Amino acid sequence: MTTWMHFVLEWGYVGIFVMMAFESTALPIPAEIVIPPAAYWAAQGKLNLWGVIVAATLGSYAGSAISYWVAWKVGRPLFEKYGRFLLLSPAKIAQADDWFASYGAGGVFVARLLPAIRHVISIPAGLFHMNFKKFSLMTILGAGIFCTALAFFGREVLGGNPALMNDPSLMIAQLKAKLVWLIGFAVVVGLLYGIMTWMQRRAAHARRAA
Repeated sequence: MTTWMHFVLEWGYVGIFVMMAFESTALPIPAEIVIPPAAYWAAQGKLNLWGVIVAATLGSYAGSAISYWVAWKVGRPLFEKYGRFLLLSPAKIAQADDWFASYGAGGVFVARLLPAIRHVISIPAGLFHMNFKKFSLMTILGAGIFCTALAFFGREVLGGNPALMNDPSLMIAQLKAKLVWLIGFAVVVGLLYGIMTWMQRRAAHARRAA
């Protein structure tokens, strides 16, 4: 993990973009070891904080778009058969499926704020052939909020304890404690969106019945 963190420093915005693209294609690179160190180095004058956020957001979108189009072209049977080689268990794909089926386009936005499914939600979006422009908008908005929050939390956490740069596991634990607020916000938004969607479906069903 420490090697990846220094890779970001050496390669700057390009490194951030590449690492976040990998993170959004289900490869095991946690965003917590990419964005917070970059935000810390930005505070030291080696990078620009908003440049870090933009590079991370665009990387997240690029990786998500790749997953979307691969899922669209490959289809469900191959994903279910070979997904385990990309650390995508059938249970994880089913979880993302259920989320997308319940919340649709708005669910993509909310999912980008949730650690458990943020990096796999692109797959059901592609499998269900979601409109790509809508997918892109929801992904960029959700990834932008997540990357911004992680950058500011990372700068705060590492700024108060730079020694965490040498202990990625402890750094991730402290950042996750901070991100509870963001996750709580996402859950509330998801619940409200789910209620709104349910009411719209109920109203549509009543109109058809009438």
